[in-house]
Amino acid sequence: MLKKITNYFVIPFAICVILMTALFPKTTVDMTNFSTEGLELNYTVSEDIAMLSPAEGTHPTMTYDKYFPYLGKSYLGFKEALAFKESRGNYFTVNDFGYLGKYQFGAETLKLLGVYNPQFFLYTPELQEKAFLANSERNKWILRQDIARFVGKEIHGVTITESGILAAAHLAGPGSVKKFLRSFGGYNFSDAYGSSISHYMKRFSGYDTSFIKPNRKAKAIL
Repeated sequence: MLKKITNYFVIPFAICVILMTALFPKTTVDMTNFSTEGLELNYTVSEDIAMLSPAEGTHPTMTYDKYFPYLGKSYLGFKEALAFKESRGNYFTVNDFGYLGKYQFGAETLKLLGVYNPQFFLYTPELQEKAFLANSERNKWILRQDIARFVGKEIHGVTITESGILAAAHLAGPGSVKKFLRSFGGYNFSDAYGSSISHYMKRFSGYDTSFIKPNRKAKAIL
């Protein structure tokens, strides 16, 4: 009888003690173990920039594009900015008119660059990058005289730059760019989406495209 009474009281009591121990531990966290006092912290961003909120707008000493990582006005910045406009940087996209890849090349332009397999081109990012450079080199050779003649001049409020010319040539072809420049904007080709030569001239102006060398026979070769 005594054993049964003990079982009724001792076992529940033991369970309660275990629960109380688990729910209310006596151990406390010593926050001094996590203090940064005395450490030499190396910050790579100035405080005024780090604390700048988006609502405050652009920092007076900084300029950046809000649509893609800031890459400056280098050749890399030029091609990535153009790629973002063409396809949002997607190597594997095809638009409604059959233009392929990150830079939206047409099949006929690819043939000029020595690329005859559009499917292979679409799934080979390295070849797409080579095609962009080769096409830019070819366009720069075709437009070399117009670059020398028109860079620095203003047409319809747009200051002509070499990068603007090359971007427009990517959009419309070098022949259309020649017509635009030599007609002083009288001929202004627009593609099926409404992007015009003058728009590309303005949007992609001022990049350093000296990396691109004029080459009449430029090819995209892996």
